[in-house]
Amino acid sequence: MASNQITVSSQTIIILRLGQATAILPMTRNIRNIRTRMLATVVSNDLMVNNNLRPRDRGAFLCRRQCLSFRKVILMRNDFNNKVVWITGASSGIGEALAYAFSEVGARLILSSRRADELERVRSACAHPAQVKVLPLDLLDIPSFGVRTAEAIAAFGQIDMLVHNGGISQRSLVIETSLDVHRLVMELDYFSYVALTQAVLSHFVERKAGYFVVVSSVMGKIGTLMRSAYAAAKHALHGFFDCLRAEVSLFNIKVTILTPGYIRTNIALNAVTKDGSPLGKSSGNIEGGLPADKAAAQILRVLAAGKFEAFIGKVGQERLGLLINRLAPGIVIKRAPRLMPK
Repeated sequence: MASNQITVSSQTIIILRLGQATAILPMTRNIRNIRTRMLATVVSNDLMVNNNLRPRDRGAFLCRRQCLSFRKVILMRNDFNNKVVWITGASSGIGEALAYAFSEVGARLILSSRRADELERVRSACAHPAQVKVLPLDLLDIPSFGVRTAEAIAAFGQIDMLVHNGGISQRSLVIETSLDVHRLVMELDYFSYVALTQAVLSHFVERKAGYFVVVSSVMGKIGTLMRSAYAAAKHALHGFFDCLRAEVSLFNIKVTILTPGYIRTNIALNAVTKDGSPLGKSSGNIEGGLPADKAAAQILRVLAAGKFEAFIGKVGQERLGLLINRLAPGIVIKRAPRLMPK
């Protein structure tokens, strides 16, 4: 990470070159020893500033700086650089986006899902594919978790973070949904998380360090039509991982539960219906949701801050619903019968 300094209107600023972008920060006493994440303003690539900036151009630079549509980012390389992150459900959606985001900030990755070919595609698209290992894993094959966990540890010698992301959604009314469908959703979205957590936990306890990241859902906090099995599994995750957090905090093991709203993925296409068959069509709500890459960026900021729980998504109806459900749950309960999935 190279840097230059210039003085503009009696104020010194620092120019940090970060790959394809340039970050501009006010010069402070601590700026020379940047060891933690920092808020930077990323300037478009056509504005590359260096020590040769002429005095008469400096005012113009400031004016242009004000006119640019700046994008603020958190630089988290020191939070995740060289950390070993195991991501389940990494072949698509949020898991795929997280793989790209973690690779960008220097993490070493273990990518798991059932589809080895898709995992290879994701690996090759990562910023540092040589630091990415592919480990096929079927979340329904719980007896294999012990062997798979040993293989994951052997890949880089340790695991620093486990991101529970794999699973399935559901679209059907309670009255018509078979018990087998409820069992399938609970097995994938709850029991596999419990079993894989138990498989990794002794490694974290032995190292006295570790991080469990759990991708839940807004449905883990509220209930609406046609989501009974899915909401039940997500509610269960909150109870289990809140208890786990209390048990392992003395071992320096952290737990973060993420509650995404509508994220633009294929989750609706693969949702199971009343007889276990896939829904096979997209959802208007999800199509209008937050892009997965932006969700991944939000998630990394949450993890860098070490939050216990966080909403991921657009600022809108879902986030408002969570707030109202916390302060006045009766309002959400009365409105729930009208919240049919689109």
